[in-house]
Amino acid sequence: MNIQAISQVLANNAFFITVFFAVLFLIAFILIIRLSLDVSHMKKRYRKMMTGAEGENLERMLIGHVSEVKSVIEEHQRLDEEYKRISDLLNMAVTRVGIVRFRAFEDMGSDLSYAVALLNSHNDGVVLSSIFAREDSRSYGKPIVDGKSEYALSTEEQQALKEAMAAPVKTP
Repeated sequence: MNIQAISQVLANNAFFITVFFAVLFLIAFILIIRLSLDVSHMKKRYRKMMTGAEGENLERMLIGHVSEVKSVIEEHQRLDEEYKRISDLLNMAVTRVGIVRFRAFEDMGSDLSYAVALLNSHNDGVVLSSIFAREDSRSYGKPIVDGKSEYALSTEEQQALKEAMAAPVKTP
């Protein structure tokens, strides 16, 4: 096909070609207006999002929240260290107790004598005993290490120690 034939086809169909390009231009113009409105709407939403409830900038709010989270983390670490320190102290505190009351002498009216075992969670502590008689009373203290004493324990002291070691350890 030569150039003259193409020019002849264009000349014969100029009206249709013009209408086609006008419709195409109108569609493009409508799309541009629609996109413009969408961008405007998105800009409004963006501005609204970037401004907090009290008009505060979102970036400043996020920075504030990040610093708050950092301070909460630091406080959590401090509390965790304090918890460990208290837990270690509690392991050394008296957490197990056993007590036995008994009549040391047959001529005494009631169970005035006693043996008390006071132990920590590692079964370290002391057994205290007191024996009451008509004329006097005597008190004894015997150290306990790992549930045993290097001193001889009476039957009642052994019973108090056994009760204390059987008591559950209460930990935090």
